Amino acid sequence: MKYLQLLTLIILIISCKGQNSKSMEHQYTNALINETSPYLLQHAHNPVNWNAWNEKTLAKAKSENKLMLISVGYAACHWCHVMEHESFEDSLVAQVMNKNFINIKIDREERPDIDQVYMSAVQLMTGQGGWPMNVVALPDGRPVWGGTYFKKEQWISALEQISKLYTENPEKLQEYADKLEHGIKALDVVEVNTNEPVFETNYIEEAVENWSKQFDNSFGGMNRAPKFMMPNNYHFLLRYAFQNNDKELQDYVNLTLTKMAHGGVFDQIGGGFSRYSVDTKWHVPHFEKMLYDNGQLVSLYSDAYLITKNELYKEVVTETLEYIKRDMTTQNGAFYSSLDADSNTPEGELEEGAFYVWTKEELKTLLKEDFELFSDYYNVNSYGHWEHDNYVLIRKDDDASIIKKHNITEAVLSEKKTKWKTILLEVRNKRAKPRLDDKTLTSWNAIMLKGYVDAYRVLDDSDYLASAEKNANFILNNQLKEDGGLYHNYKNGTSTINGYLEDYSTTIDAFLALYESTLDGKWLTNARDLANYSFDHFYDEKSKMFFFTSNEDASLVSRSIEYRDNVISSSNSIIAKSLFKLSHYFDNEHFENTAITMLNNVKPEMQEYPSGYSNWFDLMLNYSNPFYEVAIVGKDAKQKITDLNNTYIPNKLIAASTSENNMALLENRYNPEKTLIYVCVNKACKLPVSEVNDALKFIEK
Repeated sequence: MKYLQLLTLIILIISCKGQNSKSMEHQYTNALINETSPYLLQHAHNPVNWNAWNEKTLAKAKSENKLMLISVGYAACHWCHVMEHESFEDSLVAQVMNKNFINIKIDREERPDIDQVYMSAVQLMTGQGGWPMNVVALPDGRPVWGGTYFKKEQWISALEQISKLYTENPEKLQEYADKLEHGIKALDVVEVNTNEPVFETNYIEEAVENWSKQFDNSFGGMNRAPKFMMPNNYHFLLRYAFQNNDKELQDYVNLTLTKMAHGGVFDQIGGGFSRYSVDTKWHVPHFEKMLYDNGQLVSLYSDAYLITKNELYKEVVTETLEYIKRDMTTQNGAFYSSLDADSNTPEGELEEGAFYVWTKEELKTLLKEDFELFSDYYNVNSYGHWEHDNYVLIRKDDDASIIKKHNITEAVLSEKKTKWKTILLEVRNKRAKPRLDDKTLTSWNAIMLKGYVDAYRVLDDSDYLASAEKNANFILNNQLKEDGGLYHNYKNGTSTINGYLEDYSTTIDAFLALYESTLDGKWLTNARDLANYSFDHFYDEKSKMFFFTSNEDASLVSRSIEYRDNVISSSNSIIAKSLFKLSHYFDNEHFENTAITMLNNVKPEMQEYPSGYSNWFDLMLNYSNPFYEVAIVGKDAKQKITDLNNTYIPNKLIAASTSENNMALLENRYNPEKTLIYVCVNKACKLPVSEVNDALKFIEK
């Protein structure tokens, strides 16, 4: 069709014809100054007439019959900043945008529902996605054109052509919008799988075998660049390899975790992970640091340490949590969202990675006689060189190799590493720091909360549990609404956005983990109540899955069902896993049947693209292998849990109490004279034992 060809040409425009450079007096009204999102506030002084997404803005587009220009990004996004500087700060660009469009800026982290809809549209139109994301939509919100980053000339030319098409031939855009709307709605359609649910190990084995063809067996991760950490992928593979005693897969997962920990993608001086690596050896990161990555990676490395006792993994956990405590935690226990990739150079220019990189001369001056050892340890050489005179610190050899090569002791090396990090962190903290996105998101906080709980479970550090409880209480006290629902965001003491399924699924998951470590029943009952609320407001009777948005939210082009795992596990896979556990705690058949149906629904897709379903595969392991209910009752229950947690047992849940308790798994099991451990499978229990080692024998069998 000619109009489709025209739209394609617009998307692929490489340059534009000369623009009229006559200056025009320009009056603009940028409404973002009233917002709280750091990303929106970054654009509050652009000459573009930016608006937030709200009823007033949408009504204005309809009343003026104007196209909407919807631009989506986030505060830590490097290319978002580049496009802002090149285009949105330019008065000529602003004239074109203000004349022809109702311009809307969206923080994708605040409004993931809007981001999902228009990202689906961009992927359908162009075959790819990313941020910044820019979409033109009809006054009713249906998209007709879009893409990601555009250079200034491309941007102006594309907008002028789409405006002309809307003026001269609007029915063509209407027809295209109809087809695109249909395509968007078809993307997340989930059909109920009427086949009998069969979850067997050989199905998972075939998927992993297919998946392994993409493994990078030299540097870990997938055999491509850029490389994302994908914690849910490696958490599943870690568990699967352990439960199946797959030595080759275990080696691959440990290679990946080691290379990530050694790479520049891990902040070797200040702790914490950047979002991804641009190369295959995990060297040069895209320097933004996201809360959700670090929360998931703390959980992953905690379990990896529990299995291997590899001190490197413990260092990753402790240094990452030190970074979270130092840079990302508020006084009330909430967590900030991200640190920007960009920061100011000494010359005052925003530059990606400026805060983190070092020159050789700078390091020589600071480390003096230690420079030779330091440069070998962190590869201040051709292996660690990035660009210009800058080095991104990266490890190539393990500590044992360095100790042997330089003929020093383990204690000496450990002392020097501490000294180096102290010196360089002090110097680095005097640099201009990356911009902080200081909004709080419930879902990301719950992910970080779970990370703290997992670190406590493995390392038995009471400070980690205290941080977890403080954050959990923040969620209860600030994000829980009177009707039992959740808010999504929090900034300056105010929560304004209704929660999404991701908020419920991650919070339920975190509260269940917190219950197992504290035995405080309020976390268990709150998890159940949030699950019930999710059924009331998110459940789709037709597909037997959960919508991403509440039935109380204003409708968008499409009401999506998020079920494919990505850098964060999908909200449906997380809640399905929690419903599995809740069904055991409360002997609830509805929860049990829902989890089974959800897993069965996605099963037909899982083998084709295993990395997009790793959290679903993790749930499938609960059915394909024995799953243990460990009930511990008695005054020493907490100590028994601590002892039990010294062993990696991914296929178990813990129910415990230090007194009489009427929970299904604990009822009539309290004995004031001794603490007893019951190990049960499929509602059949072994005889109670007093010693953890005896309970472990039941599980190991």
